[in-house]
Amino acid sequence: MARSRASAKKAGTAFERLISDHLKRELGIQEIDRMPKTGALDKGDVSNVRDSHGRLIAIECKNTTKMSLPAWTTQAHTEATNYQAHTGITIHKRHGTTAPGSQWVTMTVDDLIKLLTTPNQKAPPRREAGKQ
Repeated sequence: MARSRASAKKAGTAFERLISDHLKRELGIQEIDRMPKTGALDKGDVSNVRDSHGRLIAIECKNTTKMSLPAWTTQAHTEATNYQAHTGITIHKRHGTTAPGSQWVTMTVDDLIKLLTTPNQKAPPRREAGKQ
């Protein structure tokens, strides 16, 4: 049976709650919660998540069987801009498990570099594809 719009919305809301509650519990940050919906200026699905340097991270949650990584990454980056966050990432459902810590996280390598670079450290210059 195909998902209706209402059931998809309900599954998405439940997944956002699962992830935000898990992050709150594991990181010990009580301010982490589901983000209120803001329409065209959406800021992601989970609020108040920061990297180890205190920089905001926009998190987009997806509970769907159809992967659309390029669109999700674009959406996460747009939401990071709206949220004035350091970067945006996507957490998506890993089917076959309900354990929140076992779900997938998707980001670009450049997003990973942003997360791993200290505030005063300059990221290495980008190289063109295929060049060494």
